[in-house]
Amino acid sequence: MGKVSVTLEEKRLENIHDISEYNMFHERHRIFPAVFEHRNHKRILDIAAGMGIVGDRIKKDYDADLICNDISPRCLQSLQKLGITTSSFDLDSTEMPFPFPEKEFDAVVALAIIEHLINIDNFIKEIRRMLKDDGCLYLSAPNYSGLTYLIPMLASGKTFHDPIAKESRYEFYAHLRYFTYRTLLEYVSSFGFTPIAVYVGAPKSGTRYVEMKSRSKMKAFAFKSTMNVLYRLSSPRWAAEPVICFQKSDKLLKLHPRKVIL
Repeated sequence: MGKVSVTLEEKRLENIHDISEYNMFHERHRIFPAVFEHRNHKRILDIAAGMGIVGDRIKKDYDADLICNDISPRCLQSLQKLGITTSSFDLDSTEMPFPFPEKEFDAVVALAIIEHLINIDNFIKEIRRMLKDDGCLYLSAPNYSGLTYLIPMLASGKTFHDPIAKESRYEFYAHLRYFTYRTLLEYVSSFGFTPIAVYVGAPKSGTRYVEMKSRSKMKAFAFKSTMNVLYRLSSPRWAAEPVICFQKSDKLLKLHPRKVIL
């Protein structure tokens, strides 16, 4: 994660001291640890844990040894307040390996981080090195073929993230990579991973949906109903940010993971 991203993250979090004050809860957060299903992970690394929304849910509801990594001082402070074991290393550095042995983890969680990195080849290779045989990578990134990105761009003629608008400025300057669902599948699979499942969080308790509901229950109901039908009947390529479970594998078995709506 580049210095620009860290600076922007610290500024964005300057008035937030712990997760009780953090108002950016996403459906990708909510679906953890349900995405682990019955895989019985015993040692997990959340490689870009942020304030600890997902880490806290795993710690409370899943029986595993959890380590959360981040380089933001404010995020590390929040994680430590939650009683979570932390590490701090730069995911974009190629000068040395990530500070864990080979085959150390059953699972690595990497939510909304790959789009912030320059050296993404090294990032995926290092995750694969740290995973046990048949270990799982749970990865998400903004899906720029998703309807919530695609429709506003087509309607307005503007880029996905506005460099001026306050609510979009962070993403414009901090996002360095622009994946779609399909390109993310193909890219990660090229490093010796097989996508085995994709998890789509339906509108339920994410911050944006809750705010929509507070303004208009009718609009929120219509949006929720439409998204539920769309997610169930169509490809995950239309979802804003699905979480893909990749399994470490020497042989690519398929490129059409099982879809799960949560």
